[in-house]
Amino acid sequence: MEQVLEFFKKLIRNYVFLNVMAMIILIVLIFVGVQYGLNSYTRHGEGIAVPDLQSMTYTQAKMLLEQKGMSIMVGDSGHNKKMPADCILAQIPKAGSHVKTGRIIYVTINSPASPEFPIPDIIDNSSSREATAKLTAMGFRLLEPEYVTGEKDWVYGVVSRGRKLSVGDRVPIDIPLRLQIGTGYEGAANNSSLSDADFMVGGDDNFVEVSGPDATDDFIEIE
Repeated sequence: MEQVLEFFKKLIRNYVFLNVMAMIILIVLIFVGVQYGLNSYTRHGEGIAVPDLQSMTYTQAKMLLEQKGMSIMVGDSGHNKKMPADCILAQIPKAGSHVKTGRIIYVTINSPASPEFPIPDIIDNSSSREATAKLTAMGFRLLEPEYVTGEKDWVYGVVSRGRKLSVGDRVPIDIPLRLQIGTGYEGAANNSSLSDADFMVGGDDNFVEVSGPDATDDFIEIE
């Protein structure tokens, strides 16, 4: 009887052990299979090097990418007058990156003309510092200001190539602008770049300080 009981105990122990081993083997197989499947699906470790497209024309870049199993799309445009129109200025992903077959490469194309931007609402509505900050942030280049009669450091106009601009006028970004800024003194000559000290030569009686634009009288009359 004892021998029979001992036999069944061994059988149960062996059965449990075999089941545990079978479960471990099954888990390992599932893990390996999933990992292999994912690697095959995502083509892990495979990739195509993105060529350098800068300075190529759009047509040249398109042909090259299609040969390598990729495609091209224009994502933006810019302007570089030193480079020919329709050439590529930048690309995403960058050259040398490894991508999968079928990846879209986004490019920036050189525009044949400078982009135009509207003049913001700065005329008679901002100080010279505010106007300068807005225009330079937009990419405009500013020439030496033109000083006119009016409140000190107040912007009274914007000039481009001798033409006075209005708010909303569109101007090519590579054309420089000139601000018309108030001197703060009555009788100051236009088209000058004189400093405050230049207006004070000869005594205090040579000028009248303007405190600010008045709704009824544009200027202070000198007797």
